[in-house]
Amino acid sequence: MTPRFHCPDPLPPGGRVDLPQEAAHHAQRVLRLREGEDIILFDGCGGEWLARIDAYKPVPCATLLRHDPQDRQPPIQVTLVQGLPSGDKMDWVIQKAVELGVAAIQPVAARRSVVRLSGDKAERRGRHWQGVVVSACEQCGRNLVPMVAPLLDLPQYLATPAQDNESRWVLLPDAPLALRDLPPPQGPLTLLIGPEGGLDEGEQLAAQAAGFTPVRFGPRILRTETAGPAALAAIMALWGDL
Repeated sequence: MTPRFHCPDPLPPGGRVDLPQEAAHHAQRVLRLREGEDIILFDGCGGEWLARIDAYKPVPCATLLRHDPQDRQPPIQVTLVQGLPSGDKMDWVIQKAVELGVAAIQPVAARRSVVRLSGDKAERRGRHWQGVVVSACEQCGRNLVPMVAPLLDLPQYLATPAQDNESRWVLLPDAPLALRDLPPPQGPLTLLIGPEGGLDEGEQLAAQAAGFTPVRFGPRILRTETAGPAALAAIMALWGDL
C-alpha cells in the first residue's frame, strides 16, 4: 500500500510541492522512504495525488504525477455528537468514527461528563482531535477530512436548529424503538451519544424536545466509547457502504 500523507495547503494541479515537515519526517525517518519513491498526497478538498519524492534536503518536496478523484465517502452523512468521555477515550472514538465514514464530529459536555474543558485548554484539545482525524484519514484512505466542531455544552448544541430533512437519534438503553425498526434516513443523520453514565433524565427530555428520537442498540448497555462506533458500523451496514 502506497503511504498517504495529508497536506494542509491546497495541492496545485501538477508540478512540485513542498512536503509538510511532519509528513517528510515520517516518510524519511519512520517509513524509510527514499528519494524517487511514490507516495499519495491529499489536501482534504477532494481526491488525491500520486506523487514522487524528489528530495528531503534542503527542502522536502515531491512532484505530483496523477490525480485520482475518488473520495471514498459513504452515501449517508452522519454527524456524531459525542458526550465528552474521560481520559483518551475521545481519541479512540474519533479515530474509529472516521474509519467508519462519519461526516463530522461534535463534542459536547453533558452533566455527567467527568472531563471539563474550557478556554485555551479546549482549543488545544480541539486541535489535537483534528490531528487524530487527519491521521485516521491517512490510514483509511479518505480524502475529504471530517471536521471536529468546537466543544459545546449540551444545552448549547440542542439549541441549534436541525438541518433540512435531518434525522436526529439519541441512543438510550430503554428506548422503545430499536435501530432496525427505523426507516432509512432520507437526509443527513445526527447521532447523540451520552458520556459515562449516560444522559440524565433532564438531558434526555431536552434532546427529545430538540427533535431527537430515542433509539436502543441491542439488549446490552455499551460503554460510551463503544456506542458511537458500534452504531456507526450498524448504520453503514444497513444504509451505507459496508
